Amino acid sequence: MTDHTAYDNPLITRYASRRMAELWGPQRKHSTWRRLWLALAEAQMELGLPAVDGLPRIRPAQIEELRQHLDDIDFAAAAGHENRLRHDVMAHIHALGEVAPGVRDIVHLGATSCYVTDNADLILMREALGLLRDALVGVIAGLAQFARTHRDLACLGYTHFQPAQLTTVGKRACLWSYDFVLDLENVESRIASMPFRGAKGTTGTQASFLELFRGDHAKVVALDRLVARKMGFDSVIPVCGQTYTRKIDSFVIDAVSGIAQSASKTASDWRLLAHEQEWDEPFETSQVGSSAMAYKRNPMRSERVCGLARYVMGLPAMAAQTAGTQWLERTLDDSAIRRLVIPQAFLGADAILRLVLNVVAGMQVNPAVITRNVAWSLPFMATENILMAGVAAGGDRQELHERIRQYSHEVTAEMKQGAERNNLLDRLAADPAFAMIDLATVLEPRRYVGRAPEQVDEFLAGVVEPIRLRYPTLLSQSAEVHV
Repeated sequence: MTDHTAYDNPLITRYASRRMAELWGPQRKHSTWRRLWLALAEAQMELGLPAVDGLPRIRPAQIEELRQHLDDIDFAAAAGHENRLRHDVMAHIHALGEVAPGVRDIVHLGATSCYVTDNADLILMREALGLLRDALVGVIAGLAQFARTHRDLACLGYTHFQPAQLTTVGKRACLWSYDFVLDLENVESRIASMPFRGAKGTTGTQASFLELFRGDHAKVVALDRLVARKMGFDSVIPVCGQTYTRKIDSFVIDAVSGIAQSASKTASDWRLLAHEQEWDEPFETSQVGSSAMAYKRNPMRSERVCGLARYVMGLPAMAAQTAGTQWLERTLDDSAIRRLVIPQAFLGADAILRLVLNVVAGMQVNPAVITRNVAWSLPFMATENILMAGVAAGGDRQELHERIRQYSHEVTAEMKQGAERNNLLDRLAADPAFAMIDLATVLEPRRYVGRAPEQVDEFLAGVVEPIRLRYPTLLSQSAEVHV
C-alpha cells in the first residue's frame, strides 16, 4: 500500500499536535518499556538479588549494556518476532536481546507482561495529562484577557436562546473560562494521584519476586517502591491482579471528556453568537467559507471543536464498560479497546484545545451589532424597572402591568411585521399613567447588567490569578490549525 491507499487517522494527519501524536507513537511506547526493564534490573541489583552459582545475578556491565539500547528499536525485527510468537511483549524482549545479547538473562526477570504494558500506560497517561493541563492554562489565560478587555460591554443575555436580561461580554467569557478551570482542577488531581502499578508479578501476588529474593518480603516491598521512584512516581497502587484496576482508566478518560464538554459548550456559544453576527472567529485572508456561496464566513473552527468533542465525549462509556467487565485477576478483552480509547481520547482533546487556543487568540467582537441588538430588546427589559418606579410613584401595580403588557404585545407584533425600531417607550411616554416616571434614563444599558463587571474582576482576581501564579510560563499560548 502507498501512503494514499490506506485509511489515515485524521486525529494524526489533520488535528492533533505532533507532540501528542509522538507521545502515543510506537517509539515512545517501546522505549518506555525498555526503561521499565532497566529500572527493574537496576532495582533488583541494588537490593542485592541473590547470586547464582556464586556469581552476581545482575552485573553493572549488563545494566550499562541495557542503558545503551533504550531507543534503538528494530521495529521490523520486533514485527517478525510478533508474527511468529503472537505476543508483543515477548517480541520486543527478543528484539532487545538481539541488539544487547548480554542482557538476555536479566531482562523482564520475575515480571509479567503487564509490568511494562500497564506501567507504560500510566506513565504516558500522566504525561499526556500534563500536556492537556498546559493547554488548559493557555485557554484560561486567553479567555481571562478577553474578559478583562470586554468587562463592561453590555450585551443581550439569553435563556432558551431568547433575549432575557443584559450581561456583559466579559462576564460571558468568564462562564466559558470557569468550565475550563474546573477541568484544570480535575486534571491536576488526576496527575497528582496517578499511581504506579509497580512490580507485582503475574497475578499481583509478587510470588515471582518473593522467589527471586528467597522469601525476603521486605526486599519485595522495597523493589516495588524503588522501581516506582526510578520511574518518577511517589505512590504505588496497593493491590492489583495482573492488571491495575481499569477504574483508573475510566477516571482519566472522564477527566479528558470533561475538557471536551467544556469546549463543546463554549464553541456552541461561539456558533450561536456568530449567527447573531456579534462575534467572529479568526478568518484568514484567502479562507473559503463555501465552494458555492462565496460570501459565506462559517465558524468552521468552532464547528470542528463540537464535532471532535462529540467523539471524545463518547469514549467514557467504553472505558466504563471495560472497567466493569474485567474477570477476576485479568481478562484480555481490555487490550484492543484500550489501544484505541486511551490514545485517541488524548489526541482528540489535544486537537480540541489547539482549536480553542487558536480561536481565543484571534476572536473578534462586533460592538456595533451588539449595541443594535441591545437597543432592539432593551425597552422590553426596562419594563420591570418602569413598573417598580410607577408603583413607587403611587400607581396601581396591576393596572400598570396590564398597560405594559398590552403595549409590549402591540410593539412585538409590529416588529415582526418589519418595524424599524422598538417604540415601546414612546407608547409608555404618551400614556398619562406613566407621566410620573422619568423614562429618559431607563435605556442606559449599564443599569441592567447588575454586578457583571464586578464579577469579572472578582473572578479574574480570585480564580484566574492563582492559576497564573502557578503557571507563569504558560500564559501566552497560541496554536496553528492544520487545515
